[in-house]
Amino acid sequence: MAGAPALVFEGVSKTFEAGGARVPAVDCLDISVPAGKVSGLIGPDGAGKTTLMRLAAGLLLPDEGVIRVLGVDVLAKPLVVQSSIGYMPQRFGLYEDLTVQENLDFYADLQGVPPTQRDPRYRELMHMTGLAPFTRRLAGRLSGGMKQKLGLACTLVRPPRLLLLDEATVGVDPVSRRELWAIVYRQVRDHGMTVLLSTAYLDEASRCEEIILLHQGRRLGQGSPGSFSEPLRGRTFRVAAPSLGKRRLQTRLSHVPGILDAIIEGERVRLVTAEAGPVDLEARLPDVPDLTMEAAEPVFEDAFIATLKRSEESSPAPLAGASPGPESPGTTGQPMIEVRNLQRRFGDFFAVRGVTFRVGRGEVFGLLGANGAGKTTTFRMLCGLLPVSDGTVRVAGLDLRRAASRARGRLGYMAQRFSLYENLTVVENLRFFASAYGLNRARRTQRIGWALEAFELGGYADSPSGELPLGYKQRLAMAAALMHEPDILFLDEPTSGVDPLARREFWQRINALAESGVTVLVTTHFMDEANYCDRLVIMADGEVLTEGSPAQMKARFRSAERPDPTMEDAFIGLIEQHDQQQEAAS
Repeated sequence: MAGAPALVFEGVSKTFEAGGARVPAVDCLDISVPAGKVSGLIGPDGAGKTTLMRLAAGLLLPDEGVIRVLGVDVLAKPLVVQSSIGYMPQRFGLYEDLTVQENLDFYADLQGVPPTQRDPRYRELMHMTGLAPFTRRLAGRLSGGMKQKLGLACTLVRPPRLLLLDEATVGVDPVSRRELWAIVYRQVRDHGMTVLLSTAYLDEASRCEEIILLHQGRRLGQGSPGSFSEPLRGRTFRVAAPSLGKRRLQTRLSHVPGILDAIIEGERVRLVTAEAGPVDLEARLPDVPDLTMEAAEPVFEDAFIATLKRSEESSPAPLAGASPGPESPGTTGQPMIEVRNLQRRFGDFFAVRGVTFRVGRGEVFGLLGANGAGKTTTFRMLCGLLPVSDGTVRVAGLDLRRAASRARGRLGYMAQRFSLYENLTVVENLRFFASAYGLNRARRTQRIGWALEAFELGGYADSPSGELPLGYKQRLAMAAALMHEPDILFLDEPTSGVDPLARREFWQRINALAESGVTVLVTTHFMDEANYCDRLVIMADGEVLTEGSPAQMKARFRSAERPDPTMEDAFIGLIEQHDQQQEAAS
């Protein structure tokens, strides 16, 4: 039937048992996904996005309701449905001890692709993903972005009529994300494929033709990105105050009544107000003489936040970190992190070569790069988790190569993936880390109480950490990293996979720490988060491409066609320039 939707949910519900209680993941849901388009499934953590996709793929059975995929009843004929769709979950099952080619062959066998059809499809997929030179490489030795592209290629070995992508671009650098999107749209164009994807990147949602907004298992809205953002016209603004600085300005604006959202955007702060019309900020911030405000074009992210965020939201409790030092944030005075000619070799291969930078007290410093650029290796050496092959690394005034244990006692570390003990409760994890950092009993008790209150973990104190929602896992990991009040906090892609509401809360806490004098070194693939950094370096092929403030980097790519470039524009531009130079030299 022409024009029939590719996916239909009618009154679908699904609940799970958690801690002795029944938790609804999908609650009497009605949705319709149009055929031949790219639709985005958007919502905060726990909204039901993954459950919806697993139900659509026939991997879960609903408690009630009807699900039709490509006109077929999923409950009656799950195998027919599964033979017509492609599903790439958050953690796609690549076999890391097999080569790229062997993974393709394995999934072609699973999907019943005839041998005569394989070679042409392989060539097309390898060309699209840029993996043609790496077919003999083990999957486990690919970068994160390359693994995601291989996972997508394996899913597409047999072109499905419906493609389900569950956060396929999480943890992937902007260049690889753009390439993944190009692959997806090519499938829609060339094969008439229907695509339903979930994503934590709201700029990606804006590229979708249709958006389905979920919250607590229910549909809050559905339509084009513009249908969500247009009602906010007259409620979005950009504010600047050079004398105050973007970080302090954001903190103060977030407490002004009538402001739903305040987020750093470039060198300004973007506002979403509860009502149309500008807020009288001069009356609210009378001590800021250079305050300016201009109207901004509304985008989908504004609508997402305005829909989900409560009008009156309490700010995070003050964070106890290091006491503010005598220096202002920046690189003046004694640096808290000093790196000179840092090298890391694996045999004859240089993963990091000649990296040099300094980070001052109370500074937020970003370490950015494409997947495989060497930033994680650099990060792990600075934390003392990986030996340095050559060069000098000083943290908190201590030589990391000569006084590693003393230096590590001044550091806090939050890993990219949740690395606490999932079978221990929240309190047991906090108690363990307090003991590991050498806190005495009285101090341990005080700090655990602080963590439960400051991170609003009291209601989960006796819950196994593995059962926490993702946003609360992030809170617990950060609390554990701060138990000993470190001078320096290392954050390795701390918001990967976390929804925008949780990311905003996270950065409010980071700003408070920086204001108290804690030095923060962060890696991230969210380019909008790079705007929170005072300075940053961008790496490629183990070397530093450039160093400076976000404003300095964006200024390099300002033009008549692009008068207000974003950090993503700057990042992609720098990587492309580097790649062109490498090609010219080869």
